[in-house]
Amino acid sequence: MSRKNRLLEGIPASPGIVIGLAHVLTQEGQVSTRLLYTREEVQAELERFNRAVDQTEEEITRLRQEIAPDLKEHAHILELHLLILRDRMLLQETQKLIKEQNFNAERALYQAFLKIKEVFQRIGDKHIRGRIQDVEAVYRRLLGHLTGRTASKLFEFPEPVIIVARDLSPMETTHMTSSQVMGFITERGGKTSHTAIIAHSLEIPAVVGLDSATLEIEPGEEVIINGLTGRVIVNPDDAMRRSYQVRKEEFETFKLEVTQGSALPAVTSDGHPSRVLANIELPEEVSLAHKYGADGVGLYRTEFLYLRQRQLPTEEELFQNYRQVVEAMGPREVTIRTLDIGGDKFLSPLEYAPEMNPALGLRAIRFCLKEQRIFRTQLKAILRASAFGQVRIMFPLISSPRELHEARLLLESVKGELNREGIAFASKVSVGAMIEVPAAVTLADLLTREADFFSIGTNDLIQYALAIDRGNKSVADMYEPLHPAVMRMVQDVVQVSRKAGIRVAMCGEMAGDPLYIPVLLGLGVEEFSMNPTSIPVVKRVIRMTSLDEAQEIARQALELATVEEVNDYVSREMDHRFPDIFRFGRPLATNRVP
Repeated sequence: MSRKNRLLEGIPASPGIVIGLAHVLTQEGQVSTRLLYTREEVQAELERFNRAVDQTEEEITRLRQEIAPDLKEHAHILELHLLILRDRMLLQETQKLIKEQNFNAERALYQAFLKIKEVFQRIGDKHIRGRIQDVEAVYRRLLGHLTGRTASKLFEFPEPVIIVARDLSPMETTHMTSSQVMGFITERGGKTSHTAIIAHSLEIPAVVGLDSATLEIEPGEEVIINGLTGRVIVNPDDAMRRSYQVRKEEFETFKLEVTQGSALPAVTSDGHPSRVLANIELPEEVSLAHKYGADGVGLYRTEFLYLRQRQLPTEEELFQNYRQVVEAMGPREVTIRTLDIGGDKFLSPLEYAPEMNPALGLRAIRFCLKEQRIFRTQLKAILRASAFGQVRIMFPLISSPRELHEARLLLESVKGELNREGIAFASKVSVGAMIEVPAAVTLADLLTREADFFSIGTNDLIQYALAIDRGNKSVADMYEPLHPAVMRMVQDVVQVSRKAGIRVAMCGEMAGDPLYIPVLLGLGVEEFSMNPTSIPVVKRVIRMTSLDEAQEIARQALELATVEEVNDYVSREMDHRFPDIFRFGRPLATNRVP
């Protein structure tokens, strides 16, 4: 019998607690290799491959039509897979290898997939690298039709199980039901992957990014998933099992209670209003924003359309995407962030040399000001969408007034172009700057001359201020949102904004963590944007806190010299004030039971 209570830690991808038996999905074996010797063999192999492409297309189209009603908003993922299926990097490269290298179809397809995978691995951004899972899902389906291994059904079991896998594609995840799959654990993936989004929609607890999960967990072993903290307990003893069963029941009761209040306004107990908005990346997340009571969209990341295909998206493609989100959120406001990627991240004809440190390189507003044709296309699409609802435009990684001024000049030029073409757009579109580098904090008073609002992007601000790569496991524990320097920067930005009479929001992960809400309220933040599923609990904390209490918590925290002191103080205060919220554990609460 293996050791009891083995603790593994990954990334919490979908909240909830489940206890069940592990079903470990094994990986497919090596593809077969066979060389072709005659022209007739090559032609026959091309025809076999093309038939597999047609069969895969029919299969994905059928799945899109048959997708369950509660997953209809995710149908665009299957549309993306159809695009990948016909993309020249996969289709034409495979055909080329069959014709020129005399490979059989399986080997040619495998080599084409490896080439695409290599392109993704050169991308510096971990979040964007994760999009290879969509290509891999299409590759696996194609390979299945070539090898005749499509009949196996992954998620049909006599009793519900916990899936343990190296990875799960979004297409595979859409076949899950809570009656068959209690939860899942994967070695790959992140919070923002399609798979995680669908897990949220299905309300299936999930932990991703758990290295070596398929090796650490044996088939049939009992497993506890804590999707709130990212912790997994393998082979729990009776005491641990009973403890988590109680915690599971308490969390489900708490979740129901909190979600029922998600439509209530975010007003402090002494009557001071706040706005709680959603961060979204894909149009289907609008339904989650509505479900959990978002006051609008505070951050719409727009990189997806630039990453899903080899060609740059057209103005019309961008416009239709933005219009879909704006109309679906109406009459609530949608804040659209312009491109926050660099040239090295495109799957497009653009050619840029790999950067040693992409986080400090040609990205975001720097890239857009350099590639103005791409930037103008996006700005035109956003302005056109503004005719269909409330839209704000937000420029990322602003570090100087010059950048913001040049971006606004381009925006005005695009407005003139639309006017000449007779295309409608809103007469007043607010323009904001993301405050995510220390230079922007220092120059915030000068930036107010060009900005209608600020949004503090804490993910990057903390990283740059503390010189911490948040994706580096060796220093991840030094990534501290409550570092005294971070709190003072937030306070400075708020004070400057108030003096200038402009709105200030926060859209980093810090804004969606209930532990930090009273501190941020006390520092003067009144607008918070976050993952939609975080909205109900954040609203609850706001409604249960008075502004006077929040200001006192922030004042005490600012007087402390070290981040350890601040964390201890804030954790004690929050455990005391909100025991119902923090009794389930959270990733930063390392002193709690697993």
